Amino acid sequence: MRIGVIGCAGRMGRANLAQLLGTEGVELAGGTERPGHEAIGTDLGTLIGRDPVGILCTDDPSGLMTRAHAVIEFSTPAATTANAALAATHGCAHVIGTTALEPADRAALAEAARRTAIVWAPNMSLGTNLLIGLAEKVAATLGPEFDIEIVEMHHRHKVDAPSGTALAIAEAAARGRGRPLDELVQRGRDGLTGPRPAGAIGLAALRGGDVVGDHTIIFAADGERLELSHKASSRAIYSAGAVRAALWAGRQPPGLYGMKDVLGL
Repeated sequence: MRIGVIGCAGRMGRANLAQLLGTEGVELAGGTERPGHEAIGTDLGTLIGRDPVGILCTDDPSGLMTRAHAVIEFSTPAATTANAALAATHGCAHVIGTTALEPADRAALAEAARRTAIVWAPNMSLGTNLLIGLAEKVAATLGPEFDIEIVEMHHRHKVDAPSGTALAIAEAAARGRGRPLDELVQRGRDGLTGPRPAGAIGLAALRGGDVVGDHTIIFAADGERLELSHKASSRAIYSAGAVRAALWAGRQPPGLYGMKDVLGL
């Protein structure tokens, strides 16, 4: 299967290139970056510190999609929605790990998914997706006397907060409670906040160092506390999931899918 990488010079883009080059049955179709990026014209092997592979980074995602069965993208919401429309035009499967998508962005992905297979997930690791499933189940099992708090930590360079994964965990917990997240969420606290509202789902974001990604959901009641955590020590787990999703999506009919579908959870 021919798979390409959009945003190939970023942290996840480089990790995705390395994963693709090491995956049997995969042919690297190419990689792109935004116009004017310093990586344009660089060999993709050289870009990740390996021997040249004879494929240069370009700024032409449309051209990449004409050669690829699937593309993987971790970038910005604006670029992602534009590229989803291109993928739909070319019939190229699109695997998306971009976070901070607004409702309008998700609607754009759903529209593009009418014409091609799109997999969108805020986190592509197996362990994290199991954590999301457990969060929903535990929230549904434990009564309202258990307060829910979610804490995440990432490296100092991450630009959005809370993380897309933390929001996915919060949405799962809200589903377990049978309520929309917007009615329950509390994003950080500062000053004289008053007592904690009953049923609230709290979100806290920490930033520092080179932390790849830590997520914990806490269920706290009087006399006991249950904590479920996932800690990532390498971006390779996300790349492995993304490549697995691309291999899966390239053989699916049009539709908007998640890692739950890819992993059969």
